[in-house]
Amino acid sequence: MKLLLDTNILLWVAAGTLPKSAEQYIIDSANDLFFSSASIWEVVIKRNLNRHDFDVDPHLLYRGLIENGYEQMQVTADHTLMTGTLPNIHKDPFDRILLAQSLCEKITLLTSDKKMLDYPVPLIHVG
Repeated sequence: MKLLLDTNILLWVAAGTLPKSAEQYIIDSANDLFFSSASIWEVVIKRNLNRHDFDVDPHLLYRGLIENGYEQMQVTADHTLMTGTLPNIHKDPFDRILLAQSLCEKITLLTSDKKMLDYPVPLIHVG
């Protein structure tokens, strides 16, 4: 299965604090793991805002993801246009682009965000 990991999942992976409910998907070699370039941008922005929950070096995060076989998904114009068609449930632009990428690319989003459950996208919620 192809899985797009939301930013929170990526932060858990980097910190080594992944809950068992998420770990099963990450360690399953049958799954192809993707991260969005938007997630790296989110980490850069929120770290610069001194958000304690984003206290990770984005360069190290990016390098670690690549070195561990995660595939990067670039944000495209199709993705950004898709955000305009999404119901206005979730206000966070980073989460909205991940939802749009999931829809456009027909890839399952692995998330811990309960707000995303209200969208018609293929997703797995973990806690």
